[in-house]
Amino acid sequence: MLKTIGKYFIMLVDMFKSPTKWRIMKNLIFKEIDELIIGSLGIVCFLSFFIGAVVTIQTALNLNNPIIPKYLIGFTARQSIILEFSPTFISIIMAGRMGSYITSSIGTMRVTEQIDALEVMGINSLNYLVFPKLIAAITYPFLITISMFIGIFGGYIAGVYSGYLSSEEFIFGLQDSFIPYHITYAFIKTAVFGFLLATIPSFYGYYMQGGALEVGKASTQSFVWTSVAIILVNYILTQILLS
Repeated sequence: MLKTIGKYFIMLVDMFKSPTKWRIMKNLIFKEIDELIIGSLGIVCFLSFFIGAVVTIQTALNLNNPIIPKYLIGFTARQSIILEFSPTFISIIMAGRMGSYITSSIGTMRVTEQIDALEVMGINSLNYLVFPKLIAAITYPFLITISMFIGIFGGYIAGVYSGYLSSEEFIFGLQDSFIPYHITYAFIKTAVFGFLLATIPSFYGYYMQGGALEVGKASTQSFVWTSVAIILVNYILTQILLS
């Protein structure tokens, strides 16, 4: 385990050595943004809408005491989506979607000796392959911002049109006791998660050994350990930023 962690940090350092020319790197970065971020918009919007709807309905069904004001349904939905569901739950889903893509694409290049060909040509393969994915991950908070909006919208649709509360009550709950720092906290978490989503799958793809079967195994490992890292970092950041 210590050897693997050390190898991971060595990879991060080597990634910045001998950078690729900008005119080439620019195209690689835009390609990764399209594949990793834009390509994930559909599944993120779909999941976020129904997560928001389910959170709102579950809250409404459990807050059925007439003494409890109904606007708390909107308040709870907002807090749940902004603080945890969008940053953390969507990131774990992306560990499967983005992580598998990154690991399999780099792993296939390792199996077919394309990485060796890059090294023979004097190109820093880590910078060429991993760095564009890391830069693309900088735009990952944009994806989570859309997830938050769609999630709250899904909660509004489910809560209002199912008759659990009125539109005015839901909107009042969204505005009640709003703390802007919670948005900052969510974006800090999202930025760290984006870094993990780009680098851990790249590590497992770049250093894998074997043939096509091992590519699948490496993708599974990258998903498991990326998810573990996200959960652990989520706990640490929550303790540091909200305590």
